[in-house]
Amino acid sequence: MRVYSRKLAGKRGNGSADLPGLVGPARLDKRTKTLTRRLKPGDIAIIDHADLDRVSAESLLNCQVAAVINVAASMTGRYPNLGPQLLVDAGVPLIDDVGPEVFEKVSEGHLVRLDGDTLYVGEVVAAKGIVQTSESVTSTMIKAKAGLAAQIRAFMANTVDYIGRDFEELIDGIRVPELRTKLEGKHALVIARGYRHREDLQALRAYIREFKPVMVAVDGAADALLDAGYRPHLIVGDMDSVSDRALNCGAELVVHAYPDGEAPGLARVQSLGLDSVLCPATGTSEDVALLLADDLGARLIVAVGMRFTLVEFLDKGRPGMASSVLTRMRVGDKIVEPKGVSRLYQSRISTSWLVLLVLAAVVTIMVAVAALPVGQIVIKLIGLYLSPFWHWLTGLFQH
Repeated sequence: MRVYSRKLAGKRGNGSADLPGLVGPARLDKRTKTLTRRLKPGDIAIIDHADLDRVSAESLLNCQVAAVINVAASMTGRYPNLGPQLLVDAGVPLIDDVGPEVFEKVSEGHLVRLDGDTLYVGEVVAAKGIVQTSESVTSTMIKAKAGLAAQIRAFMANTVDYIGRDFEELIDGIRVPELRTKLEGKHALVIARGYRHREDLQALRAYIREFKPVMVAVDGAADALLDAGYRPHLIVGDMDSVSDRALNCGAELVVHAYPDGEAPGLARVQSLGLDSVLCPATGTSEDVALLLADDLGARLIVAVGMRFTLVEFLDKGRPGMASSVLTRMRVGDKIVEPKGVSRLYQSRISTSWLVLLVLAAVVTIMVAVAALPVGQIVIKLIGLYLSPFWHWLTGLFQH
């Protein structure tokens, strides 16, 4: 497990009355992924997120929050989610079950103070909850693992039901819109804002440089591509977690719509004056991106930030994640994990060959210099400069 180590940016005390606790500006949102777009180092994040997942916890840590106040239980015991463990291991205070009233008592951007299990606005108690510790998280994790079998049964039942209703998508794929971006016979790199997506993107630099895959980003993953120095060719999703910067980067935009054609994200794209196409489909935006790459003829699909394990599917916390199983069944012969690429991929020019090429170039230059008249003069000059050193060196062995 990766452990984040950093100093909290929040301040101890309030600078005047020297009250105990951690002080910082409050940032509130019931959707964690929306909140992370506004968070700054030292902020105290107030969320409403039952079963805090790993991706959300990593986003909070990357924003360098001073503390996290959760209206709900960060671990309900439904399954062993890893988000709370990441926060606790990083030394970020995590307070659970403070109740929804905190959204009425605390205003965005106002200074608040966290002392133990209590959140203050000035001297008034705004919320009080349960402090999560390593011991409490470990205890809940043990109980959650014991009940995992029930969650597996529910997930599989949902998956079977989904396949029974939408098996046509497994056979026929989705209705692919008319796109400028061409994927026929090419490699496609489909990236979602999920597990280890930044680290995996870094590990794939050599592969990207050599094969130049078509970059397909799912919503906010477009920002990760831009941050890494790449420009997405396609952005697919409901456009709720992607920045205006990414939407305006020149990528072709595919707005994920419901099967009935309703597309909540279309209004935002139109408000920016950008062109887009609709893609009605069931399932998640990640599924749509993979199915698009498959139906457009991609020869190989490298899936970055996607969910592959059962716990990762449960971590998403949505019954619709059963559609991801259906998607994997359809594109399974093309899809490759980043780790698989890094293990199998070797640059066409190995390090040993590069060394040999450099040595050959040096030898060629030396022979050319020695063969020319001006080269003879240069060699004699170098000999004159080195002769004192040579006499000194040989003199050491004559005594």
